[in-house]
Amino acid sequence: MSITIIPFDEGQKHLDWLGLCDAFEAGHKLPKAEIGDTFLYRDPDTLLSRAAWIDGMGMAVKTATIFPGNPGKGDPMINGAVNLYSDKDGTLAALVDFHLVTKWKTAGDSLFAARKLARPDSENILIVGAGTVGRSLFEAYQAAFPKARFRVWNRTRANAEAMCEDCPGLRVADDLERAVKDADIVTSATMSTEPVLKGEWFQPGQHIDVIGAYRPDMREVDDEGIKRVRIFVDSYDTTVGHIGEIKIPLEAGTITRDDLLADHYEPEKFTRQSEDEITLFKNGGGAHLDLMTSRYILDAWQNAQ
Repeated sequence: MSITIIPFDEGQKHLDWLGLCDAFEAGHKLPKAEIGDTFLYRDPDTLLSRAAWIDGMGMAVKTATIFPGNPGKGDPMINGAVNLYSDKDGTLAALVDFHLVTKWKTAGDSLFAARKLARPDSENILIVGAGTVGRSLFEAYQAAFPKARFRVWNRTRANAEAMCEDCPGLRVADDLERAVKDADIVTSATMSTEPVLKGEWFQPGQHIDVIGAYRPDMREVDDEGIKRVRIFVDSYDTTVGHIGEIKIPLEAGTITRDDLLADHYEPEKFTRQSEDEITLFKNGGGAHLDLMTSRYILDAWQNAQ
């Protein structure tokens, strides 16, 4: 039995963002995924495994090792791979580069939501956070909004300038408040525990895309902001009780469970209702999306051979 091994650079050559969105659409029409996460610790190191099984698609286990001491030795802090298994007989179908799956899953999830929630005529897109995910968001949003103007804000301006060098056409925003007010879409990928986006800045018709918070103590939008928007998530199962963006305001009574209007498994509800409403999408990035992305990567790889 031969096992397909898909590295980052070679695998990426065969992908496109709109094709991934189509794969997400199809994947959410299949039976709902069974998912499970496992964390193992050896201070300060972590082994994280995220598993998903979708009947009709197969199984994936995405494993990451996080070794904070590695960068001091010149090695990457995060390493890993995705094991993709056949739905037919459970055999290992492919090993896919961890960073390839993570890049396309994370930015693709946000783009998938934005194509449904953002105004199609959005022309000004603000990226908050100049890290790896910010660069992926620039690529992804360009695919669906090719005429848009992009700006990036980062706490450290030098990092924003470096991102602009990597992303032709991107400009630095110095004033976050002004940049948010001017944007049609705000996509934020910070690792903040204190909100960086204030609801008083939000404008009618905007779409707010928040990605960075993944722990119970992390959030990017303040209480006023979360009260002003119509809230959507990628999966209730992986966001409601796990991520501070939703968990903190729910437990404080700032919002109620009824304020969460839909996830990707409810496409008839996952839509903008007016030009003036402010929509917010919380990208939680569950393991079922890793599976859908890995399957898309493998299919694209095989079709190109």
